[in-house]
Amino acid sequence: MTFRRPPDSRPPRRAVAECALRALLRALAATLVTGPAAAAPPAQAKVHLCVACHGEDGIGRDPSWPNLAGQKPDYLARQIAAFRDGTRRNDMMVPLVAELSDADIEALAAWYAAQPCAAR
Repeated sequence: MTFRRPPDSRPPRRAVAECALRALLRALAATLVTGPAAAAPPAQAKVHLCVACHGEDGIGRDPSWPNLAGQKPDYLARQIAAFRDGTRRNDMMVPLVAELSDADIEALAAWYAAQPCAAR
């Protein structure tokens, strides 16, 4: 059995603090690697395919859509590639990612991984 908090309960402070710390470290790492210009999605990141559901900031617009912000880039890239390659099925995702190249997937994964995560 899985324990689920009631929707109106607040997340534990430790989880919020850990999320904030991870976001801060990712932002610092992104600044050190790419410089301050990383504030906008790079042109090669086809974020426009994702914003309707996942938002430019990676926060799902509906509770049934996952947040992408703050996820590990390797995880995001593997999941997007799985949708594209047909090893993971979702009727909404497959048409959106069907034409993405490996470079497109890496750029999307890097963009969303660098966004600050939101506590649920």
